[in-house]
Amino acid sequence: MKLTTLLPLIPLLTTLPTTWASPTKSLTRRADSCEQWATTTTGPYIVYNNLWGQDSATSGKQCTGIDSVSGDTISWHTTWSWEGASSSVKSFANAALQFTPKKLSEVNSLKTGWEWSYTGTSLTANVAYDLFLSSTASGSAEYEIMIWLAALGGAGPISSTGSPIANVNIAGVSWDLYNGMNGDMNVFSFVAGSRAESFEGDLVEFFDYLEKEQNVDKGLFLTDVQAGTEPFTGQDAKLTVKSYVATVA
Repeated sequence: MKLTTLLPLIPLLTTLPTTWASPTKSLTRRADSCEQWATTTTGPYIVYNNLWGQDSATSGKQCTGIDSVSGDTISWHTTWSWEGASSSVKSFANAALQFTPKKLSEVNSLKTGWEWSYTGTSLTANVAYDLFLSSTASGSAEYEIMIWLAALGGAGPISSTGSPIANVNIAGVSWDLYNGMNGDMNVFSFVAGSRAESFEGDLVEFFDYLEKEQNVDKGLFLTDVQAGTEPFTGQDAKLTVKSYVATVA
């Protein structure tokens, strides 16, 4: 997704504990993939390098690799450096869950746990879940629901006003909610008030809120569940996903 607005945000601190264990090192680490559209399928996930916005950069590169898989839990990483077009997203390295699309009304739970860390110089990026909703199981996305666990270096979500439309507490975290259009797609972005390097929760709680407070129809299909990072600019960056799991039931 292309982000068009940068909002000034105060550097954040990790606040959340987690009970999710790191995955057993049951898989020999694979070589990183650096091609623009490189993918690796392992367990229930497809891991994407996804350099969809690289043409906006004056220079840079990104590579992504898998460290381990144990059951439904994955450990992976991405490294990158990007310069130029400071308000444009360059890529979205992510782990996408493979599942059969379901109506939100039929999703009983979407439990997830995520432990991560980020290093690098002058980073502007996010760490976020990216979820898509459609009127049909195979149709184009009409809603995008982003859940930002961190906004680094002043990164900000799509917003029609530049300001949050609400502040909500979900899964024990305080979130500023932003809303705006990305072409024909309606985007809701929950941005954590404090950087959450450990997160555990049921993402169905976000859908329940959106149905009740923002009139998002639960007759829509959940078609995609992705989790990764959108970088704008920075040098010698590395996102290390120590442990990630997501399950749709």
